[in-house]
Amino acid sequence: MAPASLSELQKTLQGEFYYQETGLDNAMRLVYASDASIYQEKPLAVALPKDVADLKTLIQFAASKQVTLIPRAAGTSLAGQVVGKGIVVDISKYFDQILEINPTEKWVRVQPGVIRDDLNKKLKPFGLMFGPETSTASRAMIGGMVGNNSCGLHSIRWGATRDHLLEAAVVLSNGEETTFQALSEPELNQIQQEDSLTGEIFKKMFRLLQNSENQAFIQANFPHKNITRRNSGYALDALLETAPFSTNQKSFNLCSLIAGSEGTLCFLTELKLQLMELPPPENALLCIHCRSVGESLEANLVAMRHDVYASELVDKRILDFTRNNLSQQPNRFFIQGDPQAILMVEFFADNREQCLLMAEALVQELKEAALGYAYPILFGADAAKAWDVRKGGLGLLRNMPGDEQPVNLIEDCAVAIEDLPQYVTDLDQLLQRHGLVASYYAHAGAGELHVEPMLNLKTTAGKTLFRQVLAETVDLVKKYNGSLSGEHGDGRLRGEFIPQIMGPEVYDLFREVKQIFDPHFIFNAGKIVDTPPMDEFLRYVPEQATPQINTVFSFAGQGNILRLAEKCSGSGDCRKTQLTGGTMCPSYMATRQEKDTTRARANILRQFLTQDGSVNGFNHHEIKEVMDLCLSCKGCKSECPSGVDIAKMKAEFLQHYYDANGTPLRTRLIGNFTRLNALASKVPWAYNQVMNNGFTGKFAKQVMGFAPQRSLPPLAKTTLQSWYRQWRKKSAANTPGRKLFFFADEFTNYNDAEIGIKAIKLLTALGYDVIIPEHVESGRTYLSKGLVREAQKIAIRNVELLGNVVTKEAPIVGLEPSAILTLKDEYLDLVPDPLLTPATALARRSFYLDDFLAAEVAQGFIRSEQFTTAARHIKLHGHCHQKALSSQTTTASLLALPQNYEVSIIPSGCCGMAGSFGYEAEHYDVSMQIGELVLFPAVRAAGPQELIAAPGTSCRHQIKDGTSRQALHPVEILWDALLQ
Repeated sequence: MAPASLSELQKTLQGEFYYQETGLDNAMRLVYASDASIYQEKPLAVALPKDVADLKTLIQFAASKQVTLIPRAAGTSLAGQVVGKGIVVDISKYFDQILEINPTEKWVRVQPGVIRDDLNKKLKPFGLMFGPETSTASRAMIGGMVGNNSCGLHSIRWGATRDHLLEAAVVLSNGEETTFQALSEPELNQIQQEDSLTGEIFKKMFRLLQNSENQAFIQANFPHKNITRRNSGYALDALLETAPFSTNQKSFNLCSLIAGSEGTLCFLTELKLQLMELPPPENALLCIHCRSVGESLEANLVAMRHDVYASELVDKRILDFTRNNLSQQPNRFFIQGDPQAILMVEFFADNREQCLLMAEALVQELKEAALGYAYPILFGADAAKAWDVRKGGLGLLRNMPGDEQPVNLIEDCAVAIEDLPQYVTDLDQLLQRHGLVASYYAHAGAGELHVEPMLNLKTTAGKTLFRQVLAETVDLVKKYNGSLSGEHGDGRLRGEFIPQIMGPEVYDLFREVKQIFDPHFIFNAGKIVDTPPMDEFLRYVPEQATPQINTVFSFAGQGNILRLAEKCSGSGDCRKTQLTGGTMCPSYMATRQEKDTTRARANILRQFLTQDGSVNGFNHHEIKEVMDLCLSCKGCKSECPSGVDIAKMKAEFLQHYYDANGTPLRTRLIGNFTRLNALASKVPWAYNQVMNNGFTGKFAKQVMGFAPQRSLPPLAKTTLQSWYRQWRKKSAANTPGRKLFFFADEFTNYNDAEIGIKAIKLLTALGYDVIIPEHVESGRTYLSKGLVREAQKIAIRNVELLGNVVTKEAPIVGLEPSAILTLKDEYLDLVPDPLLTPATALARRSFYLDDFLAAEVAQGFIRSEQFTTAARHIKLHGHCHQKALSSQTTTASLLALPQNYEVSIIPSGCCGMAGSFGYEAEHYDVSMQIGELVLFPAVRAAGPQELIAAPGTSCRHQIKDGTSRQALHPVEILWDALLQ
């Protein structure tokens, strides 16, 4: 299409539109080229419409230019539903309003970009909820859930999205607005007389459904009626269950057809949802440990005879991947022995005793049937942790090394639960014939298991197997009269096989439905009907060699940097909002732009590193555009289920980008923060006067590219190192005690020396002999700006200086999380192989001070009696790196050590400062937006007597600039509380 046409379209839209071949536009098109599936196709353009008028403009353009519009919400589709060569229309940013809540009639009206979990947080005070819940519910949007007819782990009780969709306001293929809702027979007759596309749709759909031959085809070829998860094709069977085609008195409602239609029939603008009351307040999760998947499926049949809300399977493959996942390790507490599968069965009741009785009754029956070997019963928060193991399955599987990876292929097939054991046996045999292994997990209680064979789609043989396994599975599913797609939809993956699974006559009916609604294929062409072959437009080109990429960081654990980027499953965990919580992708929480997610950053790296055969495959402005708002918070290192560490990859990218384009002045200044402060510290009063003066300070900020609104951190009157040398000379400083090394990082040494002094005095008073060993700065400033080679030199020097000095008996502690945790994290990937052993030992013996002190408290070496009994309340904001690599709960427990100190953790993610990020003029607004999400309001709500604690120097500065409140390091609070 001529760029001029797209340029004219852009001028008529109120929202955002990206279509060009270069810069940010090209980056956006690449970012939207894939979803959570294995498909990839660069769209013609990307639109973020602002209102319904924009949608109508896009529809009119699509009709006139014969292009298709691809509706997209969270982009977590597993079958390629939102991938294609058309205009991707992302409703997630602007169509995100909850319009009306009617608690009396138990319904809510929303725009399609509302997130399911966020909606339920708003509904909870009314005692109501929207039932369907996918494993992606923290970011899945209602529009996408309607498109896929999403179900979720409690679907056996709470149903699918179709069951709760009352009304859908839509725009039709001619730009006409209409609302689909339940209609009486007189209303149906009346609407068919209308001279409109709406009238034509009802007239032709009625004609199609009234045909007795069509009815016979539908009844004979759709999945067995006791299979609740049925999402192949269009839901004509659901319409036949309504009046006047059925005697069950259910009113005719085309919403039943719209749900599961994958955006191929119309464009959703508003949705009215039936709500349900919250489940009983107490729940119990019975975790049945089994010796095989087959045994767990037999246990499932027993469980389904009880009053259960969910029955979900997790197999050994997923369980094993939780062992080394930072966020999942704490959730493994309930696992006993080495089960081949765990069936997780949930009960709800009014009180815990009832829950326990119901769970124990099932346990008794299982024991009598000799099913299972361990039966832990979990409640409340413990149950939630166990559920996180199950929900993390999709992403966790991507942690396999190498190119053979689990593939979303036969993961959505559903059969009757009584057929499930034999179906899985047959499926095992099918996979064994091809020499394949697979993972099994998910919705055993609904007859649907997510089965993901391990395939190498980078090979011709793997691509051939990809098609062959699905084709043979279609025959197997048909044998059991099952559903090829239970909840994930047909998309580009299964659409090709609809004629085979449903019969050619029913497929012709589907084509007729598409023709009735969308004769010019404006909406999501190539999905459900006339789908291209399922093995076209895959992410990988068979036999394309994986390029060898020389990096400063070691990526040996993943193979190379490209393979780490490839680990992104597209599951979209990085798209959750501040309402869900967590740290990952704070910039996305502020901007709601797909390009600001971990997923986008991994995908754009993957695409360029795969396609670029030049010496420096990093030299692309598009990568820089997408990486720009990454704050290097490290949230993705622990919260991304695949462990896609964007902070590390961004630093590596920037180093190579600078190699090709030169290093900016501001980058060099920030990187050399320590050297510059060392010079300024000789006359700190002069530096502070210059920087705090309105005129000279403004000029300095302008030179450095800093935001004029920012205050600059002052230098301390003396450096911590200078104070320590003088203090150490005094006899009082030589108190005998356990030797403890102190890391005088560059921030504490020059800016926060007073905090460092209090820390050393506190440790000494608690009985430790504190020594600052010879060392250099941490290298954090260089890492934050992508000067990785400089950081590597520092890492090598510190390992040489400290590796044989720091011991298990005399560990090293630090005050600034971002600095001390560098020793535990980046150093291991920066030092050469000969230094890896001492670097590993140093990492094991390096501790953020709060972690060390909390451990000492746990062993009884420090007691609450040593501190005041006065009452204080403290609000704690944890540092991002602490949350990712350590734990803010240790800080909370430490601050609560004084008998009457109460601590509450602010449920904030990143503060928004992130080192130099929040100072930089072009990032200031986003920095403050991030602070306003949770942190600033929580601090402002604190009473004047409440203390604000923040371990990070950047966090304290952000709180000061954003709220005018002074935040204290935990050490300062403990020093003041110490009885002296």
